[in-house]
Amino acid sequence: MKLSVLDQAPISRNSDAKETLNNTLKLARITEELGYTRYWVAEHHNTNGLASTSPEVLITRIASHTDTIRVGSGGVLLPQYSPYKVAENFKTLEAFFPDRIDLGVGRSPGGSQTTRLALTDSVNKSLRDFPRQLADLQGFLHNTLPKEHPYRMVKAAPRLESVPPIWVLGLSERGAQNAAELGLGFVFGHFIKPTNGQAVMEAYRNSFQSSPSLDQPETMVCIFVVCADTQEEAEELALSQDKWLLSVGKGADTKVPSIEEVKNKKFSDEELNEIKKNRDRCIIGTPEKVKKELMRLSEFYQTDEFMIITNIYEFEAKVHSYRLLAEVFDIER
Repeated sequence: MKLSVLDQAPISRNSDAKETLNNTLKLARITEELGYTRYWVAEHHNTNGLASTSPEVLITRIASHTDTIRVGSGGVLLPQYSPYKVAENFKTLEAFFPDRIDLGVGRSPGGSQTTRLALTDSVNKSLRDFPRQLADLQGFLHNTLPKEHPYRMVKAAPRLESVPPIWVLGLSERGAQNAAELGLGFVFGHFIKPTNGQAVMEAYRNSFQSSPSLDQPETMVCIFVVCADTQEEAEELALSQDKWLLSVGKGADTKVPSIEEVKNKKFSDEELNEIKKNRDRCIIGTPEKVKKELMRLSEFYQTDEFMIITNIYEFEAKVHSYRLLAEVFDIER
């Protein structure tokens, strides 16, 4: 089993963006030492609780402070950008850090319509262009744009022998087929939408066509995990993530609350039901319980790599959670 990390750089209530981003560097170094395969950073905009807004910049910093762990994006919001510019950004990263860079891309609009228009400089780009943008991105990376393509003579620099692999982040069969038909890797977001995942993964494998990027299908599953020495402790640590997920779902304050704050809040029946529903996106428990559940999901999804996201209040508890997982799986890159 391979374990990797997705870091959204969530800001705890008593912290700030600067401390949070410094903790990202610390966690990347620690998880590299523990044997994690990849460390990916997210892209979120116009939110007070997530400090990961520029994956390209974060990747450069993280890769400079680590030695062997793969570093990537989870993921660049491709519909807002030029495939050509994304290709050049990641080829530049590949030049600095050969065979260590992953290019994860997603179809998400990146926030509200106003936020999206700010990202595109008021150009109203259609999400329906995502499959075409993916094909263009692959073409620019590998210099394989078809002869009839209007940008066939535009080359993405720097010219390299190796380029970063593309991974498509998705939740639906359509997203899986977009990745499969272009021969790209696929990451299923169990941490966002844990339903229909088996059908999505099957659609990817059944539709996969080899490409300059991949000969065989490659998959990952991303999931929330909170691991602690005892079940009771894990449940308590997860309270901050429970409340955070509830707030994110409402479009409210997205800073991670303390456990004490959550314990002192009175939740409505509707909120309690939503918290219970959100637990389907998570595994919470002792190392043995988490391992058992991940092994079950590995069989369910037919994948051997999980990307772990842990958005709890205390940084040291987060580090301990990743450490316990590494130990129980005895992972080696």
